[in-house]
Amino acid sequence: MDYLTDYLSKTIWILREAKAQFKNTGVLWSMGKDSTAMLHLIKKAFGEVPFKVIHIDNGNEFEECYEFKKHMQQKLSLDIITKKSIIREDEISGLSCCGANKTDALKEVIKEHKFDSIIVSIRWDEHGIRGLERYFSARDKEFKWNFYNPDKGEYGEALQDAEFIDWGITVSDFGKNCDHVRIHPLLHWREIDVWKFIQQENIPVNPLYFSRNGRRFRSLGCKSCTVAVDSTASSVDDIIQELTTTQVRERAGRAESKENTYIMQRLRALGYM
Repeated sequence: MDYLTDYLSKTIWILREAKAQFKNTGVLWSMGKDSTAMLHLIKKAFGEVPFKVIHIDNGNEFEECYEFKKHMQQKLSLDIITKKSIIREDEISGLSCCGANKTDALKEVIKEHKFDSIIVSIRWDEHGIRGLERYFSARDKEFKWNFYNPDKGEYGEALQDAEFIDWGITVSDFGKNCDHVRIHPLLHWREIDVWKFIQQENIPVNPLYFSRNGRRFRSLGCKSCTVAVDSTASSVDDIIQELTTTQVRERAGRAESKENTYIMQRLRALGYM
């Protein structure tokens, strides 16, 4: 598993660089597999989780998520900030639970705690729009992500291609209009890589990922916008095996209104995680 060792080294380098470059970093935690793996990667890098952990909660999470949150908070001695998001219809995605509403809550947390950087556990293979990201990605004073070319229309030709940058990462001057920087240490990972790391390190994960009565969750959101998909995978080993053959998209159980490429593009541009 040499490639996974390389992935780990790269991620830990990014985390250590982030801690060295920024004064006040927070880490987003959804209680899903990626952000839970991120907490363990942070512990590998520093021997502890030295950052405040941010949970954006709309009050409609699965009960298993809240129980898992309590367990992991105690296990890793996490300093958790829980920020409630408002339930109201999001005019972009049409959802009332997540999308722009959770983004607004994150904006408030960043301002309240004066974070200059936020660690987010997105991966390049999750969604085409997330594949446009960079390891260190600036957000402006309005929390927007300027990845498009205004000469090509508001959401026209991307300034960046879909490839992620290689090892030569530098944190440069992001400019006067930079409010904070999003840091994406898992950008080069795939879904199966995260599960292999979970297997290797014996990391606890949310029980919703394991099959019950022939169905399990591949990707976790709240009760309103996430459903289980058909699967008999009831262990980490089973999940890894399933991922070698499945044709089901990872986010197949997420609300299609948010997964639409155009809608995700608009949400990401406005600061969505």
